[in-house]
Parts: sequence; structure tokens; C-alpha cells
Amino acid sequence: MSKPIKQMLIGAITDRLGDSRDMLVIDVSKVDAISVNKFRQALAEKDIAALTVKNSLARKALHSVGVESLDDVLAGASTLVWGGEDVVALSKEIAKWAEELEEIEIRGGTVEGQTLDANGVAALAKSPGREELLSIIAGQLLGPGSKLASQLIGPGGALVGQIKSKSEE
Repeated sequence: MSKPIKQMLIGAITDRLGDSRDMLVIDVSKVDAISVNKFRQALAEKDIAALTVKNSLARKALHSVGVESLDDVLAGASTLVWGGEDVVALSKEIAKWAEELEEIEIRGGTVEGQTLDANGVAALAKSPGREELLSIIAGQLLGPGSKLASQLIGPGGALVGQIKSKSEE
């Protein structure tokens, strides 16, 4: 392959990645074509992109955007997967598909510049997602405020009740 064509392919990979820096690397080479199409369609419905790449070109494209943590993971047939709500939702979706299609092999990934192996991706898939974390934080922030409000209102309500009963006498 000539150097200008390689540069065009690297540019195309970089364009497809956009601003995404958190991604997973999987191997779908052992999955039949019909299942891969279903897999890709299901991912596309959830705004998850999948791109099967040549490792050397992927390394150069990733290095050009500052992602160097996938060098050890890119070996053999590789498909880059990125997108979705967040990287936790992405890992949950890929783990679900890896269970359904046992031929899918999760190789690893990168999250905020940190390399994850297959076990790390599995652990990430079991952790709470962005929305779950936001609801937990909101609950923790609102808890003390509601306790304080009930403590302030409680004695005032008792005082009002006593005043009302005295006024009725």
C-alpha cells in the first residue's frame, strides 16, 4: 500500500473517531456475517460505532489524536468500538453481546488514557453508569437537606398545634 493511501486511511480513521478517546477493542473475526450485521445494527441504534481496522494504521491514527494506551491491545483482528452514552454503557453493551455471541472476544480498551484489559472491561461493565451515579449523588445531596427541613418544621408544627388547641378552648 502506498504512503498517500495509508495517509488517507489514517485520516479517515481519525475523522471517524472524532472526539472519542474512550474505546474498546474487540475481535469479531470468528463471528458469522449475519450475526456481525445484527451486532453492528444493534450498536448503531445505540449510537455506538464499530470499525474493523488494520492494527498498524489504527496505531498511527490513534497516536495522531493522543491515544497511545491501546498499543498493547491492538493485536490480531481488531475492531474499535466507541460511542454510546458513556464508556460504562458501551462496556455493558459489548459485554452483553459477548455473552450472546460467544465468538466475540473482548481484548481491552482505554478509559481516560488508562489501558484496560479484558477483565478491566468486565469490571467496568458491572459498575454503575453515568445516570445511576448522578441519581446516587442527588439522593445523597438531598438527604441531609430533607432531614434538616423536617427537624425545623417538626417543632414548629407542634407549637402551632398547641396554640390552636389553646385558642379553641
